[in-house]
Amino acid sequence: CSHLVTYKLKYGLNGYNFLQNSLKTTPNGRTSVNIEETKIPKCCFCFGYQGRFYLCLICSSVSCCNLPDSNHAYLHSQLENGHEISLDVERAELFCWVCFDQVYDPDFDKTVMCKQMMEMPRNSNGVDFISKENPLKKRKLGGSLDSRKNPIKLVLKIRRGSGSSFPWGLRGLNNLGNTCFMNSVLQALLHTPPLRNYFLGDRHDRESCRKNSSDRLCLHCDIDAIFTAAFSGDRKPYSPARFLYSWWQHSSNLASYEQQDAHEFFISVLDRIHEKEEGSRPQNKDNGDCQCIAHRVFSGVLRSDVTCTICGFTSTTYDPCLDISLDLETAKIFPKETTVKTGKTTQDTCVSTLLGCLDLFTRPEKLGSDQKLYCQHCQVRQDSLKQMSIKRLPSVLCFHIKRFEHSWIKKMSRKIDKYLQFPFSLDMTPYLSSSIVRNRFGNRIFAFEGDEADISTEFEVFAVVTHSGNLESGHYVTYLRLRNQWYRCDDAWITQVSDSVVRASQGYLLYYVQKTLHYKATEDVGCLLQSPRRDPFLPTPECC
Repeated sequence: CSHLVTYKLKYGLNGYNFLQNSLKTTPNGRTSVNIEETKIPKCCFCFGYQGRFYLCLICSSVSCCNLPDSNHAYLHSQLENGHEISLDVERAELFCWVCFDQVYDPDFDKTVMCKQMMEMPRNSNGVDFISKENPLKKRKLGGSLDSRKNPIKLVLKIRRGSGSSFPWGLRGLNNLGNTCFMNSVLQALLHTPPLRNYFLGDRHDRESCRKNSSDRLCLHCDIDAIFTAAFSGDRKPYSPARFLYSWWQHSSNLASYEQQDAHEFFISVLDRIHEKEEGSRPQNKDNGDCQCIAHRVFSGVLRSDVTCTICGFTSTTYDPCLDISLDLETAKIFPKETTVKTGKTTQDTCVSTLLGCLDLFTRPEKLGSDQKLYCQHCQVRQDSLKQMSIKRLPSVLCFHIKRFEHSWIKKMSRKIDKYLQFPFSLDMTPYLSSSIVRNRFGNRIFAFEGDEADISTEFEVFAVVTHSGNLESGHYVTYLRLRNQWYRCDDAWITQVSDSVVRASQGYLLYYVQKTLHYKATEDVGCLLQSPRRDPFLPTPECC
C-alpha cells in the first residue's frame, strides 16, 4: 500500500511503538486494542457503541464503521488530510481508507508479536513456555533467574539453543488476522510425508518457475517457500503473508480477513495446486489419473451402488475424492442419549467414534421418494438403496467431520460439539468396495476388480485439526504426531501435549498416512537421507 509507505516515511515506527502499550492478547492468541478511557469504545462522531471501531494512527481518534448505516471512520479520513491509515480496534489490523482494504506490514507484525511474547503466561519463576511441567527441562532452558524474567530474552534463548528438542520443521505460524484456519491446515500439510518429500526434495524449482512462467503469483512457489522456512531450523514464528496474498488472488471469493472454514481452505489449496500442474503434467494413459502432487497424495476413488429394491438391478458409479466427509454417529455407543442435569441446564454426554462414522458412511441407505432410481430392468422409477464404499484408497486419508449443520427450512445453523474418539492406527479393509460387495452377496464373489495385493490398508494418524467455540467466534488448532509425541500448534505457539489432550479435542479434519508406501509419520525427518530429485512416494529406509 503506497499510503502506508508514505505514512512510514513521514512518521517512521513511532506510531507502532506508541500503540504497543495499548495492545492486548487473548488466551487464544488474538490481539486487539485496549482503549484505556472506557471499557466500551465509542465513536468520536456519533458517540455510538455499535459497529466496528477504527483508531487513527495520526490523531488517535476512534471512529465507527457500521455499514450500511454509517461509516464515520471513512468520513474521518476524508475530512482530515493524511489520515488514511487506521487500526481495527477489535483485531489490531491495519486498514487503508483510500485502498479500502486491510494492509499487511512486517514491521507492525513484529510489534504485535513482541507484545504477545511479553504477555506470555508466567509462573513463580518467570515465564512458562513448556506445557509439560518438567523442572529439568526448565533449568536447561531458563539459565539464570534474571534471564527468565525477561520474556524476549528467554524466547531468543529457546530459539537459539534448546529449540532443537522439538522435531525439525516444527515452527509456529503468526496469525495475520483471523487466519487460524489457514495456519492449522498449513501445519498439517507441512508434515504430510509425501508433500514434505516433494517440496524438500526440490521437485518444484522456484527459480526456473519464475523464469518460465508469466504468472507473477505462483501458489506452488509460495508453498515451497513455506516448506523452506519451516525446515530452515529457525524457531521464531513465521508469517506466511505472501502465501495468504497469493491464495487470495487465486481464490478471490474467499479473499477477506473474515474467519474461513478450514476444510474449504484445504480443498481450495489442493484445487489451486492441481490447476497449476494440470497443463504441465501429462495424464496417465492407462487410467486417466491426474499426476499432480495434490492428487497423487490425497486423491482416492469412491464407489456408489444404487440397487432397485424390486428386481435387484444395481447401478454403479465411481467418483474421485480428495477427502471423505463423515456424519457424526452415536447410536452404536449410546442407544439412548444420556444427559447430565445440573440445575436448569442439560449437557449432552454422547460420544462418536471414527469407526462408527465409517460404518454409517458405508451403511445401505434407503433413498427418498424424490430420489427414486430409474431401473433399466424394470423400465420405471423404483424405490432403491444406496451404499457407499471406497474403491481406491489415497496415500494420505483426510476425514472431514461434519460439525456444522445448516437448515434451510429453519433458516439456522449450529455447531455439533460431540466428541469424536479415533484410533491412532486404522485398518480400512472393512470399508473397501471389495469387502462391502462381498458382504452384500455373502462372500459368493471370489474375484474382485478392486483387489490389489500391493495396496496397503493400514494407516497411522499424524495430524488432527480441531475447532473450538461456536460458528461466530471459533478457533482452529492443529495437533501433530511427530516421533510418537503430540505437539499442539496454536498459531505462533508450539507446545508438547499428551495423548489424552488430543483425544479430548473436537476433531474436525483427521489426517492418516499409509504405513507401507511412506516412512512412518512419527519419524524425525532430520534423520532421513534425501536426494534432490527423490520420488516422494518411494519407501524411505528407517534409520532412527
